[in-house]
Amino acid sequence: MAKLLFNLHQVPEEEANAVRQILDDHQISCYETNAGRWGISVAAIWLVNEDDYPKARALIDGIQAELADHEPVPTRFADKFRERPVDVVLAAVAIAIVLGLTLWPFMTAFEGL
Repeated sequence: MAKLLFNLHQVPEEEANAVRQILDDHQISCYETNAGRWGISVAAIWLVNEDDYPKARALIDGIQAELADHEPVPTRFADKFRERPVDVVLAAVAIAIVLGLTLWPFMTAFEGL
């Protein structure tokens, strides 16, 4: 039975490629799934043989330790805003629109009171 090895959600492409390469170099059988059109599925790398999990996990942990020294992952809002300001502004506008449309019926219902 297949076993989830590595979730690819919000993983930098460099790290994902390194994981794919190390698994291929060590001839560990795996397959990859994507998030799908709407992004609601699991984008991940799965092992075909569960017995390979300890070896594969050790290899990935080594890659992650090596990559962690190179570049920090932005976690704070300010870091994300500096990295991708257009995406952050568009998300904020979308949230404001949804919130406005959700609350509008309640705001107009009490105007006549």
